[in-house]
Amino acid sequence: MHRILITGGGGSYGQALTRRLLAITEAEICVYSRDEGKHATMAAWVDTERVRFFIGDVRDRARLRLALRNVDTVVHAAALKQVPAGEYNPTEFIATNIGGTENVLVEALEAGCEKVLVLSSDKASSPLTLYGTTKAAGEALVRAFGAYSVDRTKFAAVRYGNVAGSRGSVIPIWREMISNGETRLPVTDSAMTRFWFTLDEAVDFSLWSLDAMRGGETFVPSLQGFRVIDLAAAMDCDWRLSGIRASEKIAELLVSADEAPHFRRWQGRLVRFADGAEQGEALPLGFEMRSDRVPMLRVEQLREKLKDV
Repeated sequence: MHRILITGGGGSYGQALTRRLLAITEAEICVYSRDEGKHATMAAWVDTERVRFFIGDVRDRARLRLALRNVDTVVHAAALKQVPAGEYNPTEFIATNIGGTENVLVEALEAGCEKVLVLSSDKASSPLTLYGTTKAAGEALVRAFGAYSVDRTKFAAVRYGNVAGSRGSVIPIWREMISNGETRLPVTDSAMTRFWFTLDEAVDFSLWSLDAMRGGETFVPSLQGFRVIDLAAAMDCDWRLSGIRASEKIAELLVSADEAPHFRRWQGRLVRFADGAEQGEALPLGFEMRSDRVPMLRVEQLREKLKDV
């Protein structure tokens, strides 16, 4: 039977991926994370013996080695993600997001896993923060391991931006403010834009990438964008300026102009292939995939999309 291990499997993404895998496969799933509370929450709705829970940290190679026994596919979602926390605790972010990723790749290779998919972030493109830098380093590790393992384990990464409705993102924060009577929502800059990407779409894209990967790729979805002030309007609220935060970008950037020569447009996505394995159409000179340079969602469209978030 096919076996899949999800690091950071107790988080929003890990739970959504687990639900989907249970619905579309007969695979056994190992949820690997250090948060026993999230394991207990998942166990309350998991009604099958196909899911098992491993308490463990990606910093712990011995524990990873045990968890990876007889595993075929790894989805590496574990990471420290809070940008301000990374600036104050750099050694912890480096240890988990770089060292932990290296541990997963090494142990998956040693265990003979077939595929490893690493979740990256838009902040890996032209990084301004330590968090973004650790994610860029994670992608570099994927490319390196893709070169190490030509005939054994295949490694790839997926890069996307903030997920609509995820913990700590603007939608749940604003909804809580609205429930507390707030009518003017804080916007850091009136020109701010973001990509629209839901949790279900993140799972869809991951599964597509697992199927498409041949080793060493970084996959980027093609997305629509929205103005943050239009999101406030879609939630039937006015907005007020709160001021941009340190290292916050006005627009999300998924592929920078400097990176664009390394990417190709392929099957409706943007892909950085392993050297010598390029496919698809080269991107034009100066191309950037920014949330203010893609088709924009209107207020009415956002209002409709919010019903599913």
